[in-house]
Amino acid sequence: MGTIIGRKEELEILNAALKSRRPELIVMYGRRRIGKTYLVREAYRNYIRFEFSGTYQATFKEQLKNFDNALAERKFRVKKSASWIDAFHQLGRYMNTVRSSRKKVIFIDEFPWLDTRRSGFLRAFDYFWNSYVSKRNDVVVVVCGSAASYMIKHIIRSKGGLHNRLTQQIRLSPFNLAETEQMLKRNGIRYSRYEILQLYMATGGVPHYLEMLKPGESVAQTIDRLCFSKNGFLRAEFTSVFASLFEQYDNHESIMRTLAKVRKGMTRNAILKNTKMNSGGTLTQALEELEQSGFIEKYLPYQGVKDAIYRLTDEYSLFYIRFIEGTKPGGKQPWMKIQGQQAYKIWAGFGYETICLKHLEQIKEALRIGGITATYGSWLEKNGTHGAQIDLLIDRDDNVINVCEIKFWNGRFLLDKKYAGEIASKVDAFAASTKTKKSVFVTFITTYGMTDNAYRRSVVQNELTMDDLFVDI
Repeated sequence: MGTIIGRKEELEILNAALKSRRPELIVMYGRRRIGKTYLVREAYRNYIRFEFSGTYQATFKEQLKNFDNALAERKFRVKKSASWIDAFHQLGRYMNTVRSSRKKVIFIDEFPWLDTRRSGFLRAFDYFWNSYVSKRNDVVVVVCGSAASYMIKHIIRSKGGLHNRLTQQIRLSPFNLAETEQMLKRNGIRYSRYEILQLYMATGGVPHYLEMLKPGESVAQTIDRLCFSKNGFLRAEFTSVFASLFEQYDNHESIMRTLAKVRKGMTRNAILKNTKMNSGGTLTQALEELEQSGFIEKYLPYQGVKDAIYRLTDEYSLFYIRFIEGTKPGGKQPWMKIQGQQAYKIWAGFGYETICLKHLEQIKEALRIGGITATYGSWLEKNGTHGAQIDLLIDRDDNVINVCEIKFWNGRFLLDKKYAGEIASKVDAFAASTKTKKSVFVTFITTYGMTDNAYRRSVVQNELTMDDLFVDI
């Protein structure tokens, strides 16, 4: 397991299953390219006794034939399966021939793609678990899928034969900044942390995308090659990702494009109005599926606001919609030209803010409040004279609220008189509106830190830099 980067909690779950004295059913889900297959293969390298993967848009007969072939590759005499009941019966017979004192792992990848219409796959898998695996304490079954909504509905929340059979679930997320840095170093790519931030804003922490980087290329060269060249992998990735994950994926793309237009997110009603989708189950399902797959985040603003806000949090999707979509491939260093535009500055500011929101535990650690319970939120003044808003609030149980200002800057950030006054007014408006009795600490999260002057010393109580976000927790 030495080649696995990060994934500490996930590895603990997988290792615990090998030591348990009961049959284990582990469900792992997460967006495409996130490393599910790699993690299971590496963690269970010496334990997998059968592995099979569904094929996208393959027919029932094709999937069944592939399953039989996978069994035959294990040097097991296979009879042609006429149904999934037959296929799983043969799998059980094969597992009976495996002689080992250690746990035996059955790994079924891209599980949702196997459940084709009228195939009876899910019922057959239910029966296989309940009639065979549940009677053995030496078998671990791992099922993976990119379609998070399917995995949750049909396995995690199953009301049928798999009800309460699930023993562990893993939602695999993109790498954080520390893990991204580790992967780049392992692959011989030496970027500064400022450059890693720029790369992360465009690709997120998706391992498959990071594997496409080449040593000796600058970040700008990499983005030009992957996103703006004729054969750039990330030029077509957006549509293929959504098409493979969701039915009626046009709805999901429409929601993503709508959320990409706003920095602070939208309520459900605002999304409904802007997408012109039908109210009811269609929108609700699409929002839930996007949230479960990690493309958007749902949260409640600070204090007294009932309407949840949906915010686009997938870095690659935002980058694609803002800069790639609709462009023609080619040209000389297009990304270098874009970096000089105002649109880049707006996008970079939003991107850094999103990254900070994904590294809240690192921020707490840097503030030395890792052991203190806290809630997070944003705040927008309602019916006020200033229209004040706060990107990130950390409301702590030790009677302190951190009001965070997040600034992506290519050098030390200078707090001038005008901005210092705006912050003071914002804090006053927040205290008056919320009637909080807690101490309010102004906290700046910048890239390279702040220039030391009288305004910084009088206004700012805490100062964090991008280095604090790279801490491996």
